[in-house]
Amino acid sequence: MNMLDAYDRKILTLLQREASLSVAQIAEQINLSTTPCWRRLKRLEEEGFIEKRVALVNAKKVGLPVTAFVSISTNQHDDEWLKAFINATQNMPEIVEVYDVSGDVDYIMKVIAADIESLSTICRKLQRAVKVADISSSFVLERLKYSTELPIENVELPERRTGKRPRQGWQPRANGGVTARHVARQR
Repeated sequence: MNMLDAYDRKILTLLQREASLSVAQIAEQINLSTTPCWRRLKRLEEEGFIEKRVALVNAKKVGLPVTAFVSISTNQHDDEWLKAFINATQNMPEIVEVYDVSGDVDYIMKVIAADIESLSTICRKLQRAVKVADISSSFVLERLKYSTELPIENVELPERRTGKRPRQGWQPRANGGVTARHVARQR
């Protein structure tokens, strides 16, 4: 798997902000021609850097205003229990995220529901599917920050290795592009 270079990071950052951008729009914004931009985009998809492109739906506008974080504790830690737990959570679309965590609880789930009664129904359904020692919910009163954008440009990653040496006289620009500088002019 290749590493990300400056162009790759710019493509990923743009797509995280607006997934419907055309290849031509992306290419223009990162100062790259369309074909190399398309090749990079395809490689990022094939190598799993881009998992999928989706539309972010406003939960309140579609009748799902309740968000809760549900903590699960169990005294069952075998593979059979875990498989049943994963299966149960995958079959409940209201459970949108599930994490195995360290600390006082074993798992934390993010649940989106129409109302508190619906959330209660989801929790009872989960308790019927798998044995849990404790289940508790924290309701979101107000969302103060929300982003699906990963801070790619702030992470130090090694540059992509191509096996090719840069041509004599070519130097990277500060903005990630390439500029030609004749060696004789630098002397």
